[in-house]
Amino acid sequence: MSRAALLVLADGRFPAGGHAHSGGAEAAVKAGRVTDAATLEHFCRGRLHTTGQVAASLAAAAVLGIPVRELDAAADARTPSPALRTAARRLGRQLVRAARATWPSPELDAVTREFPKGAHQPVVLGLTARAAGLEPLDAAYCALYEGVSGPATATVRLLSLDPVDATGVLARLAPELDRVADRAVEAARRALTEGVDALPAASAPLLEIGAQAHAAWPVRLFAS
Repeated sequence: MSRAALLVLADGRFPAGGHAHSGGAEAAVKAGRVTDAATLEHFCRGRLHTTGQVAASLAAAAVLGIPVRELDAAADARTPSPALRTAARRLGRQLVRAARATWPSPELDAVTREFPKGAHQPVVLGLTARAAGLEPLDAAYCALYEGVSGPATATVRLLSLDPVDATGVLARLAPELDRVADRAVEAARRALTEGVDALPAASAPLLEIGAQAHAAWPVRLFAS
């Protein structure tokens, strides 16, 4: 295993399309729920313990070898918003393209054939981590970091927030991210014997509602 591969995968410059998505931050800013560093921290903490935990467990489960079709169906069931499902599959399609060029793998090739419109991004993330020789915990960390760093980066643009303040938010969330990553891996290991219903299904209704409204905006900075 090369731990340096985790740095490559988690790097915001990895060409997987995440830079075009705000993780719900754009809708939250317009609704007045995110206005500064303090409210951004609340928003990111909510993502971490809901959609972040779900994504991390799916990614970890993919590293452990749980069938992709089962995980993709589980991701669908945990994503009520059609707009978010579409965004997740689009990101999965972009990620698998970059991943196949970086860490060639028969499993990634198979996903491309089986899901021509893209599998859910966390599932592809886990398969990419597996192809890179990483562990389930690595994939969980990557999913969680993406889940909070995306909104933090987007808010710098949306609110002209000082990047130093946005980075401070991520640093303060680090201890919680550690705990959620551990729980996500524990759930993924249970899913090996209990099935995908053992994976968390934490919900974030405001994110779902905001995503549907955001998808209908005539003008927006981010795709989701």
